[in-house]
Amino acid sequence: MTWAQKKSKQLFFLVAMPRSGNTLFASIMNQNPEIVCTANSITLEIMKDLFLLKKTDVFQNYPDHKSLDNILDSVFDNYYKDWPQQIIIDRGPVMTTGNFEVMQKHFKRPFKCIILLRDLIDVLASYMKWYTENPNSFVNRYYCKNDEEKLSMVMNKDGAVAKDLEAIKNSYNYPGMCLYIKYDDLVAQPEKEIRRVYEFINMPYFNHTFKDLKQININGMGYDDTIVGKNMHTIRAEIKKEYNPYINKIPERIRQKYEHIKF
Repeated sequence: MTWAQKKSKQLFFLVAMPRSGNTLFASIMNQNPEIVCTANSITLEIMKDLFLLKKTDVFQNYPDHKSLDNILDSVFDNYYKDWPQQIIIDRGPVMTTGNFEVMQKHFKRPFKCIILLRDLIDVLASYMKWYTENPNSFVNRYYCKNDEEKLSMVMNKDGAVAKDLEAIKNSYNYPGMCLYIKYDDLVAQPEKEIRRVYEFINMPYFNHTFKDLKQININGMGYDDTIVGKNMHTIRAEIKKEYNPYINKIPERIRQKYEHIKF
């Protein structure tokens, strides 16, 4: 019997802005057959949409809270019911104000979060390099005249970066629930940082390799980056930090607005 078989399925969360090492982290952790770190997850969106049904006229005309709450309470258990892994690390902005409120009401057990941190200017420089090298990226599908407009669109209040940034900021209100890993530390000392993860989730360390990393494939599925743009989730086989010249090409007004957001 394996370690995971001795326990019921456990859920953790991964919170991070895009371009902060999410895919790298998942590629490493998923080498362990008892763990799965998901791709971008829809579970929180499912819970939020179900929760918002309570505000609709149809629901309020016949407010059967108990029946709807039964569905809300079981979203994660049902979504991951057929996944073979026992340790699920769900990637999503669980610590935004709205998501955290829903989780407190409908997730009936304590949970912990792994937070990947990267300075916002580095995130934006990574976006800039990616969309410049990939004309079919989702950023280039919008009518933006220049990099300032493109990066402003990336920072839209309803976009992934803003939601994840809100979740990271809110997480500091619950330090006992969270493990913080800086992107630069993960790249420079991957084994040290991954050992910290195992201590955090209270699981024996798995002998990971940090070379010849594989692209994300979970239960037979990988990312379809034709949807968002080529190479959005491609990782290099070897872990190493490379100089990004776009760090010096960030438009000045964007730099002034966001350079103070450091971790």
